[in-house]
Amino acid sequence: MPSEGTIQVQVFEGETYIPIDGAKVTIVQRPEDSTRQLEETTTTDTSGLTNELGLNAPDLEFSMKPSDKLPYSFCDIRVEAPGYRTLFVKDCQIYPQTLAVQECKMEKTAPNRQEEELIDIPPNTLVGNYPPKIPEDPNKEEPKPTGGVVLPEPVVPEFIVVHAGGPNDQSAPNYTVRYKDYIKNVASSEIFSTWPETTIRANIYCIISFTLNRIYTEWYRGKGKSFDITNSTAYDHAFTYGRNIYANISRIVDGIFSTYAKRPTRKQPLLTQYCDGVKVQCPGWLTQWGSKYLGDEGKVPYEILTSFYGSNLEFETAKQVRGIPMSYPGFVLKLGSSGEPVRTIQTYLNRISQDYPAIPKVIADGIYGESTKNAVTTFQKVFYLPPIGVVDYPTWYKISDIYVAVTKIAELQPRGYEEAIFIPPTPYSNLYHPTIEYPIQ
Repeated sequence: MPSEGTIQVQVFEGETYIPIDGAKVTIVQRPEDSTRQLEETTTTDTSGLTNELGLNAPDLEFSMKPSDKLPYSFCDIRVEAPGYRTLFVKDCQIYPQTLAVQECKMEKTAPNRQEEELIDIPPNTLVGNYPPKIPEDPNKEEPKPTGGVVLPEPVVPEFIVVHAGGPNDQSAPNYTVRYKDYIKNVASSEIFSTWPETTIRANIYCIISFTLNRIYTEWYRGKGKSFDITNSTAYDHAFTYGRNIYANISRIVDGIFSTYAKRPTRKQPLLTQYCDGVKVQCPGWLTQWGSKYLGDEGKVPYEILTSFYGSNLEFETAKQVRGIPMSYPGFVLKLGSSGEPVRTIQTYLNRISQDYPAIPKVIADGIYGESTKNAVTTFQKVFYLPPIGVVDYPTWYKISDIYVAVTKIAELQPRGYEEAIFIPPTPYSNLYHPTIEYPIQ
């Protein structure tokens, strides 16, 4: 029996999270990626989602060690909706036993005009031909005052500007994307979603730490560039605008997006450089295949990271998350909880339900009852979070993200200058939340 992976498409209006109901989605898997030509046409529901579709995928073993066999199969996706430019996604990558998520952001077009946008997804960096990382000194200078202000510590940005080329390629475009979407995109481009979860987490910590170092030290901005990071693997990370991600990677990023690795004596996140460890060797850096084998041995992320970067390493959770109206209260909201944080989540969910009618409306009374639990659970299912019915750290920030997007609050402030939101200085919010692994003493 051939292996199987699954694909789900979610269709939004432009860069918002406003779903498009009734979009026509055609998914095609070619004979070279399947035992036969497969073509499925479906439509999106009120949450902009198609049903999950099973597709042929290679054997799992092809992603468990370096191989001359591709670890994923392909499918092409065509999305059509009246009043929007048709979107064609070529070579969406399907791994066995994994849910691939293709977000499609549809741009409005003039009536009766036939326009089409193409997104061509390149190979994963572990199997494609990409330039190796040029080594850098990880100890960067602290940012200099700009307008008399220096950030006292790293913050999580709302958006990140990605330059689709080398730092000096003036012809390459810039993409302004949500920070968490960027991290998910890079992880889906650079590692295999079938790897052990501890390995995936360790690699995501590296991507987060490297990215936040670029932002905190103003590495490119300080050189007069109009972007925060590039998509050149010689300098930064692989990034492809519009590519598919994976549900397990999305869930992990939503849980640990604000946590980075650092040296105890330094403020800045560690510039966690890495390589694959097979085509390229990089002593003193994490190797992606080496981290995979350590994950196979049951090592937790901290053990994996210290195996490469040394024991002089600690995790820090950023206390500031930009673009969020109200920061996480520092405790999980669940049945029996009450107070202003519950009322806030109820208010957010009620506004979100205007665009996502599958999420039931609730009375914003500040009491976490069964109706609030049901609304939270439905939200979690729509956005690939564990459907546990409680508002934990990742759920709070995901609800906040979607609320900001559908109400377009972010448009009221210039990008790059949003007010930083402080997490209250409680032991829970500053030091621990249940989706992050911490050093074993």
